[in-house]
Amino acid sequence: MAYKLKYHPDVKRSDLPKIDARNKGRIKRAIEDRLAMQPETYGKPLRRTLKGYWKLRVGDYRVVFKVSSDSIFIFGIIHRKEVYRLIKKRIEV
Repeated sequence: MAYKLKYHPDVKRSDLPKIDARNKGRIKRAIEDRLAMQPETYGKPLRRTLKGYWKLRVGDYRVVFKVSSDSIFIFGIIHRKEVYRLIKKRIEV
C-alpha cells in the first residue's frame, strides 16, 4: 500500500533550499521508495517528547514524519545536528 505524502510548509520553504542536489536526490528516492511503501519497516520511532513521531535516516539528514491511516505527514528534512531542536518548534505550533 502506498501512502499519500503530505509536507509541512516549512519543508519546501526552509529545509529543501539548504540541501545540495546530490543529497536531495538521495532523500527523494528514500521517501518515494522506502517511506511511502513501508514507513514502519524503514523508519525508527522517536521517544520522549517526540513520541508518536518517526524518523528516517538518509545519510546526515533526518526525515521526521507521522503516520496516519493512509497518509504520511513529513514535518522536516533537516541535518542531524539541528533536527530535534527545530522539529520540536514545528510540532508545538
